Amino acid sequence: MAEAERIIGTPEVGEEGTQPESAAPKGRRRIVALLVVALLAYLVDLGSKMLVVAKLEHQPPIQVIGDLLKFDAIRNPGAAFGFGEAFTIIFTCIAATVIVVIVRLARKLYSLPWAIALGLLLGGALGNLTDRIFRSPGVFRGAVVDFIAPAHFAVFNLADSAIVCGGILIVLLSFKGLDPDGTVHKD
Repeated sequence: MAEAERIIGTPEVGEEGTQPESAAPKGRRRIVALLVVALLAYLVDLGSKMLVVAKLEHQPPIQVIGDLLKFDAIRNPGAAFGFGEAFTIIFTCIAATVIVVIVRLARKLYSLPWAIALGLLLGGALGNLTDRIFRSPGVFRGAVVDFIAPAHFAVFNLADSAIVCGGILIVLLSFKGLDPDGTVHKD
């Protein structure tokens, strides 16, 4: 947790231990952006999974782009690429930890690109955590609904896509030297 807080940083503090007036509204806007992105990612993932379970599960796959892409509903008790099926509870704990860290660090967030990246991570983690908690075979052991099946690649869902896109954005922001507190550093 301390490492994550070090990365996020602390916003500039005024003489009386408060944020400068110009920083306070900017910080609130970034938290709202994070929450809006997270909510959108979560709702799109949840809606897509509900549709897949209702219309595609126990049906033959749907070819979307020839042999390159199909929709094929599967239940994945493991992590990415189906690894770790026996560790579902551990993946549930990891997702819960990611959510707690993002929520805890959001108060120090002053960068819109970082808010978007963390919002994508939060929405994706919430989407997969919802499956792990509420889907069969039971609480904290549930299998994630995956359905996007590109040729010669693992089957995944929109929560996974949000997590990957958020992670890529974080890497790009780090390479550019943009910190979550809005400062730019040169290495």
